[in-house]
Amino acid sequence: MADTSFPPLALSLGDPAGIGPELIAAAWAARSAEGLPPFFAVGGAELLMAAARSRGLDIPIAEIDDPAEAAAAFPHALPVLKGPDGLYRPGEPDAEGARLALWSLDQAAQLAVAGQAAGVVTGPIAKSLLAEIGFSFPGQTEFVAHKSGVAAADAVMMLAGPTLRTVPMTVHCALRDVPELLTIDLICARTRITAKALQQDFGLDAPRIAIAALNPHAGENGRMGDEEQRIIGPAIAQLRSEGIDATGPHPADSLFAPRARTTYDVAIAMYHDQALVPLKALDFDKGVNMTLGLPIIRTSPDHGTAFAIAGKGEADPGATIAAIRMAGEAAARRISAKQAASV
Repeated sequence: MADTSFPPLALSLGDPAGIGPELIAAAWAARSAEGLPPFFAVGGAELLMAAARSRGLDIPIAEIDDPAEAAAAFPHALPVLKGPDGLYRPGEPDAEGARLALWSLDQAAQLAVAGQAAGVVTGPIAKSLLAEIGFSFPGQTEFVAHKSGVAAADAVMMLAGPTLRTVPMTVHCALRDVPELLTIDLICARTRITAKALQQDFGLDAPRIAIAALNPHAGENGRMGDEEQRIIGPAIAQLRSEGIDATGPHPADSLFAPRARTTYDVAIAMYHDQALVPLKALDFDKGVNMTLGLPIIRTSPDHGTAFAIAGKGEADPGATIAAIRMAGEAAARRISAKQAASV
């Protein structure tokens, strides 16, 4: 039975023209089989009902006025917090849908910050459409960090699946800019945040952290770049002096091989694709994006809006289910730690 010792999770809709709404419905339909904790969707009751029907799901909807009502409704109906709604037009994104997506995201984040939700699971958005209605953040990670009172630089993106966890040091930037963005302080700061999160949210007392090189063959002693000698190696030495089990720099071409993956709990990558390519190759349908370093829990399925297949019943709910489960497990650990600390 799912743990109900903490508040329910808040699920933002994502772009209503994408696959987010139908996957929320599919996750609720699989709640018992997957042992999911109670959750509620934020807004869009009629839209969610239509999205469910597009997958052949006839699920009951329970509109709620307060998140506290979600746990009682959850076994029998998908709880949906009353709020704005919209027409279900899969594959046809527009400004109206972007406004609903932003309202849902904003409300979900606020509820988590206020403690009325145990965490927030964000549906996939279309960043370009949100930008057209005034959304000034690079993505949902930075938005949720802002709502949590955390600087964007202190919010760390981790991609996690059944067989791999990765953290990119640099994210949405041109590849040519990566060497200049990498610093000893950046690697140390984000690795410390990662180590703490693995202890707090994943129950790993002494997480093993493998740090990737930037250059082929880890630079071959400077013949293929010297970032390993100037930046990455010194950062690892600093982290080890603090008691963090960090190793490397490891050549990235062998770091994600099956045998190598048994030697660490998370791989620190130097840039976006170095982290995301192996994660998506291995765990695409169960990959979760989790934001570390926040006072609240935030997860998201590690895929986009998939407008091309929205409403066709083809989208796999595995990543959404995994994101809900991961948020629930992290919430349970945080609650247990608080209870133990108060004894």
